[in-house]
Formats: sequence, C-alpha cells, structure tokens
Amino acid sequence: MNRLSPQDATFYYRDEEGSTTHLGSLLVLERSATHLEYHRLLATVESRLGSVPRYRQRVREVTLGLARPVWVDDNDFDITYHVRRSALPTPGTDDQLHDLVARLMSRPLDRHRPLWEMYLVEGLADNRMAVLTKTHRALVDGRDALEINQVIVDDEPVHPETPQDLWLPDAEPSSGALVVHAIADVVTRPWELIETVRSAPVARVASAPVATVTSVVAGSLRRIGSVMQLATDSAPDSPLNGATTGTRRFTVASIPAVRCLQIARAHDCAVNDVVLAAIAGALRRWLLSRDLAVDAHATVRVMVPLSAYSAGGEAGSSRSDELSSDAEWMAEGLRGFVTDLPVGEPNPTVRLSQIAHLTERHSHSTRRMSMGTRAWLPEFTVAATQRVGPATFHAMSSRAAASMSGRSFNVPISIARGPGAPQYLAGNRITEIYPVPALVPQRALAIGLNSYNGEVFFAFNADRDIMWDLGAMTEFLAESFDELPVTTR
Repeated sequence: MNRLSPQDATFYYRDEEGSTTHLGSLLVLERSATHLEYHRLLATVESRLGSVPRYRQRVREVTLGLARPVWVDDNDFDITYHVRRSALPTPGTDDQLHDLVARLMSRPLDRHRPLWEMYLVEGLADNRMAVLTKTHRALVDGRDALEINQVIVDDEPVHPETPQDLWLPDAEPSSGALVVHAIADVVTRPWELIETVRSAPVARVASAPVATVTSVVAGSLRRIGSVMQLATDSAPDSPLNGATTGTRRFTVASIPAVRCLQIARAHDCAVNDVVLAAIAGALRRWLLSRDLAVDAHATVRVMVPLSAYSAGGEAGSSRSDELSSDAEWMAEGLRGFVTDLPVGEPNPTVRLSQIAHLTERHSHSTRRMSMGTRAWLPEFTVAATQRVGPATFHAMSSRAAASMSGRSFNVPISIARGPGAPQYLAGNRITEIYPVPALVPQRALAIGLNSYNGEVFFAFNADRDIMWDLGAMTEFLAESFDELPVTTR
C-alpha cells in the first residue's frame, strides 16, 4: 500500500474552509508563430505524466479511518478534466489575469480525482497567454511527486520528442484489502490510533485518519524548536493574522535582478537581504495606508526558507550575489528560520542594515553550522543529479510553513532561484514565472518569489476579506525598492 505520509494525511484532512492547502505556479508566455493551443498543451502534459506518476493517482480513504489514506491509480483518469481552458474578456489586462488566478485558487479541488488542475488562459493583451497550475500540497512531497511545471517546461524552443507513455492503471485495492492492511498497521503501531484521534480537528474526529503518527507530533516539536532559535516568543500582533476565509486575492510585481545586485554590493549585504528590506518597506506602507499606529519598534515576523542563507564556505557564503539555489537548503526538517522585519524603521538604509545583521547572525550561528549537510528533508531522496525546480521548492516551503505553530510567525516568504536563461513551454517562450504560494491558516498573506532570466518576480497571495487592498502592494514594493540607494555616501 502506498499510504499518505503522516504530514500529507494531516494536510489532506485539514483542507477545510479558510485553510485550503493547494498552491500553484503562473507562467506568462509569448505567443509563437505556432501558438500554444489547447490540444497542444493537452498533448504536452499527457506525454510528461510518466515523470510525475502521482498526478494520475487519487486519494482513497480507509473505512472508519482505521489508517491513513492511500494513493491509488485513477482508473477513470481523464486528462481533459485536469487540463482546462479559460479566456479573459477584452482587453485582457494583467489585473484581470490576477483576478482570475484568485478565483481559481479559491475553489476547492475535487477529492474524488487526482488533486491538481491546469488552466490555459487565453486573451491576455500584448500577444500573450498564461498557464496556471493548481496542486494540492499533499501531492508534492519532493520525492515521489514533483510539481508538474518542472517536467513540462523545456530549456530549448524545439519541443523534444518524448517516448510514448503507455500507462495502464493498477487495479484498485478493495475495501476489504484496505481494512486488512489498516488492522495490520494498528497491531504493529497501536500508538498511531491514539495520536490520530488526539490531533484530528474536532469537527472531523469521526472521520479523521487514525494514523497521523506520533512521529509527526514529535518531529514537528523538534523542528519548531530549531526554527525558533532566533525568536523564542510569539510573533507580534498584526492585522496580517486572524480568522481566514476560503477566498483569495492575488497580485504580482517584478524588479530587475541587476538592481537588487547593485544595492547588495553597495551595502555589502546579500541579495536576499535587499529583497527582505523591500518587502519590509512595502508592508510598512501597507500598514500606514490602513491608518494603523506603526511605532519605531514595530516588526513583522517572517519565516524564510534556509536556502536563502546558507552557512559558511565560499559556495554558501551569506554574502551571495544571487538568490540561493534549492541545493543549498541544508537543514534538518526544512523549517527555515524566522526573523523580524523592522517595519517601524522609517529609514530604508537603516532598515536594510538591521535585516542584514539579523540574517548574518543566523547564517553564522553555531547551532546553524552544527546541522551539517544532511538532506533538507529527511524523506527527500531525489538523486543529487536531478534538479529540484523552483515550483517544487515553493511547494516544500509551503509544507514547512504549514507545520509551524499558529503564533510563531506572521508571514511566510519563499525564495527560489530559477533559470538564468529563457525557458519554453511547447515552443512558446516563457517571459514571467510566478509562484502562487498557499496560505497558512490564521495568516492573511503569503509571499513567494523567483529569479528568472534577469528578473526577480514577486507574488502575493492573500485572504480576500482581510487584505481587500492587496492590489496596492505592487506600488508599495516598487516605492520600497526605489528608496534603497544603489550607492553609499
């Protein structure tokens, strides 16, 4: 039985209103002479599904919740259900695209089918189109399943030939077989039943899985302790935290990577410090726009993946000139670290200096160094020669943030380094790549960013009710970058 891991089972059963656990990627493409038509996207995706077999599997629950659900092949798999077509009304603006993304990401996934969808969005102005993927967090574990964008995107405009995928689904196990295996698991690991009932949401105790094992609880506590090295108290009170709903707002921004590099070199800090300082400035403006009191000591606590700040050595110097790669995410449990963004500091240079000091202290921490070079997830065993794409990286960041305690941080930020050269989808050049980070319960905002082909692309996914004014974040971020000097006096 290919059973869901304890963490994936938790994600699956807690995917309720206000805490939907799907994430996505948004690709914006130029229309080529042979533009990407629906049937061509369909054929491309279908030809690559052999590289992500879990995308043809669905979740099968066990009778009476006697064990964690299992992955089973979908005997009625229909690629046309998952790959869909949409179009923007005239004039096809970017704001219309972002509204569509927000609406699509607000809808729950069908639990009776494989937990993903893809949309070809036509009608975008300036001879462009977009492709949005939407995937449940439980589906992408970085080992048995990568994010599908990682396998449908090419480094060359010529669409490579792929071997014919002759897929035949395995027979689905009977309910009796699932029960027999579940009883065997309970007999050999009886503590799973106790811990599942204790950890399941009250509203779902009757139907919750009985195998959310003790290791998840204990492991989470250990990892939370590691993350909280620099912040042992609760995150500050913030309008960014509160009861979230199931509806979303989405917006994006971009900045030339060379500008980030110029600022970093001028101030002798990391590019990621510059990125965090710009986000801090944008959040400061957002808070002030709400007429909220922002005193000089106000902070917003963020969780940042450890790839952003690697420890020691020339290759992993915290004074990096690039956004850090996924290969540098080397810490037990993939839990990143938390740091306070000084949103109360009005001086942008001082704000950058404070952030650089905090992150440098983390990257040179003796406890950080002592973690060694163990894999960034215990269950992550992809061969070193296989590149983990930014989309998968953001998915793993989301999993990490979701396992943190409710008051340990205000905003999750995921940072990934993407390709430095253009990429293509079915021969169409990709001009922009944005993550669509999953929201964490009780947090109204999630931020993700990629570097790609000389640009840094920011994406903001937010709760619609709490951050109804999210659209202003693009302007706030641009202003925050503009006030960071590229030279020092």
